[in-house]
Amino acid sequence: MKTYSTLDAFTAAAGDELGPTEWLEVTQDRVNTFADATGDHQWIHVDPERAASGPFGVTIAHGLLTLSLLPHFMHELYRVDGVTMAINYGLNKVRFISPVPVGAKIRARTTIGEVSTVAGGVQAIIATTIEIEGAVKPAAVIESIIRYVA
Repeated sequence: MKTYSTLDAFTAAAGDELGPTEWLEVTQDRVNTFADATGDHQWIHVDPERAASGPFGVTIAHGLLTLSLLPHFMHELYRVDGVTMAINYGLNKVRFISPVPVGAKIRARTTIGEVSTVAGGVQAIIATTIEIEGAVKPAAVIESIIRYVA
């Protein structure tokens, strides 16, 4: 994990490439729990028997589950000290490139993009690629906006 000791140090980190993280296995239990939390019980996610004869041959993670793992991965990649809080300000772009089969392992790589001053802190554009072990194409590419408040 990369630690930025101050907001100034983080601001100077624009362009830093971080990662990869450790691999994280996407289990059927995690997918089912996400389905329960969101009400999205589509068979491609929660019915292994039906999914076996479906387009992917197995159940797959929800794209939004993959996206929701972004904070998990960011906590592995870096931290900014000397702030009172970090706020997910939004997303500029999200693309789900490849489905994540249940049982697959995923990890993230991130590039810190533009870091600019905002009232009370800084705002960073973070570009993240979520990779699938053994796959040619990534699961997702995400451009998120994080605000760090002093």
